[in-house]
Amino acid sequence: MTQATDHITTATIEADPEVPVIRITRDFPASAAQLFAAHTDPELYKRWVGPDSVDTVIDHWDARTGGSYRFLNTRGDEEYAFHGSFHEVSPERIVQTFTFEGFPDGVSLETMTFEDLGDGWTRVHGHSLVATFEAREGMLASGMEVGINEGYAALDRMLAAGEIA
Repeated sequence: MTQATDHITTATIEADPEVPVIRITRDFPASAAQLFAAHTDPELYKRWVGPDSVDTVIDHWDARTGGSYRFLNTRGDEEYAFHGSFHEVSPERIVQTFTFEGFPDGVSLETMTFEDLGDGWTRVHGHSLVATFEAREGMLASGMEVGINEGYAALDRMLAAGEIA
């Protein structure tokens, strides 16, 4: 059993030296079902995803196996669009593609799993695989660390406020 002091409450972001993949790990004081809902319900997702400096607008969202999505992050007059396809959506695992429309050749294949740690905690494991090491380095240099950590902090606040059943 994992001890409370062992929880990872800031995302670890690791680049694999052998394969163009990014691994992200983060623990939440929540159930796997709550985290699954936060990642698949567009009304919840848009409230926490990304850095604090952006607002998220859902253009299209069909979180089911075979579905697709498109959303925009906006900051003033700036707009950043993302889209992809959901290849598998189950309470244990989400597999999807992810494309930043500003770099359409940089499609990543993302797999997210939810690991029950007991005592009301769940660990989220994310893997993002891209075609080249250059594309991976571009993702890492894009500010994704800020977006991930600020987004997950917003998700923590929503969970603490009881906003995700």
